[in-house]
Parts: sequence; structure tokens; C-alpha cells
Amino acid sequence: MALKTKEEIFNKIKEDLVALFELDEDDICMESRIFEDLDLDSIDAVDLIVKIQKEIGKRISPEDFKQVRTIGDVVEVLYRISNS
Repeated sequence: MALKTKEEIFNKIKEDLVALFELDEDDICMESRIFEDLDLDSIDAVDLIVKIQKEIGKRISPEDFKQVRTIGDVVEVLYRISNS
């Protein structure tokens, strides 16, 4: 799946978060903090990354996600990877 724009990436992440973790779509925005606001843990984050890797068809290294704190951070990393 080609996710080229930040909006496409954000919408896919939101869709995955709702499907995987039964989060309310209205609670997910670019400023949402992954651990504090969405109450995900590190295992959940890994599950999300694995799902996204399959969707974009590119490997995501743990280094890429070291500084990620918000959904906006995830979008930025995925945008960079998808368009490289």
C-alpha cells in the first residue's frame, strides 16, 4: 500500500489503532501522546510497528522510533521512510 501523504499515513495509523486496540477514533489526533494519552505500552507500540511495516512494505528500524512520543512523530517517521 502506498502511503505517500502525511494525511494518508495519519488516517491509516488511526484506522490501525482503532482496529488493534479498540481506541475511540475521536481520541486520536496528531498531538496524542502514545503512552500517556492513548494508554499504549511498549508491546502495543511494537504490534503497531509490525502492522505498519507490512502495510508499507519497508523495514522500520527500532532506531527510527527511539524519539517517537506522539502520533505526529510516528507520521513524520513513516512519511520519511515511505518517501525515501
